[in-house]
Amino acid sequence: MSIRNKNILYSIILFAVVFAVWLYRRNQAPDPIRIEGKTMGTSYHITYFDPRGFNFKDAVDSLLLVVNRSINNYDSASEVSHFNKSTVGLAFRLPHLSKPIEKAKQVFLESGGAFDPTVMPLVNAWGFGPDNRIDPDSAQVDSIKAFVGFDKIRLTKDSIVKLDPRVQLDFGGIGQGYGADVVTEFLRSKGITDMLVEVGGEGMAVGKNLKTNKLWEIGILDPNSTYENQFFKAYVALHDKSFTTSGNYFNYHEINGKKYSHTIDPLTGFPAQRAILSASVFADDGVTADVWGTAFMSMGHEKAIKILKEHPELDAILMYSVPGGIMETYITPGISRFVKLEP
Repeated sequence: MSIRNKNILYSIILFAVVFAVWLYRRNQAPDPIRIEGKTMGTSYHITYFDPRGFNFKDAVDSLLLVVNRSINNYDSASEVSHFNKSTVGLAFRLPHLSKPIEKAKQVFLESGGAFDPTVMPLVNAWGFGPDNRIDPDSAQVDSIKAFVGFDKIRLTKDSIVKLDPRVQLDFGGIGQGYGADVVTEFLRSKGITDMLVEVGGEGMAVGKNLKTNKLWEIGILDPNSTYENQFFKAYVALHDKSFTTSGNYFNYHEINGKKYSHTIDPLTGFPAQRAILSASVFADDGVTADVWGTAFMSMGHEKAIKILKEHPELDAILMYSVPGGIMETYITPGISRFVKLEP
């Protein structure tokens, strides 16, 4: 073989090797990008895949800062805090207050009042808000309930008006799911198609985990977990679904030897005393899952199961106790094949 032909052959082989390496790398998933931080009195964790390698932490932090300035009850400068201190209401300045209120009103009506963000004065009274705890008796609860209810506010295009100057709003049962939605939509706008967004336990699973080539999987804590010993009761594989778990795991008060749940029943004015132990809800967006999770903890598993049968767009895993101290689990048919229960 002539030198010229050898050079041609070597060039072809070299090209084939380079092409094979390029093709292999092209078919390999990029390493996941992980970002995390603090927001809404809790933390966020985001994992996403981007072949460009862009890190969006600064942008995410900026977005969540604006969300906080809209709906964080623990931020004295937030719009909701200004509304709560006002006697007449508030004109919207930021974009993140009206949308959660509209969703809250929808679920307030559909849940028969089991979810009601105007429950804030009762949340404070029982010591689960930023104001001083008073541990109210029945007479005090009835007095506070006089200014709790969606009929005490009016939502317009550009403002929210108080019909009673004592009305206050609580976004503890809706804010983190809404924040996860804001982040998810931002990342989608940047071309991200595979991500797991989690804000304080609420979030969104989009696409799949390219590293494992499987659906994103989340764990659900066993209600018997303690702060020191946490373990999972179920694992759920999700694709383009939001997730939330509401429960009384660690957030409760003990008064005279009795534990009081942080979920306040707007209908009674007292912490919810139900057999339900946890409610994990899955929906098309985080704010919907978050608000229904709170509503289910308030109304109890019997009413929650009835609601779920009337709303096929929702899926859920409900854990509740039955006589004898046994824990039972209800799983909606739409998600049952994606759930793995631990013994």
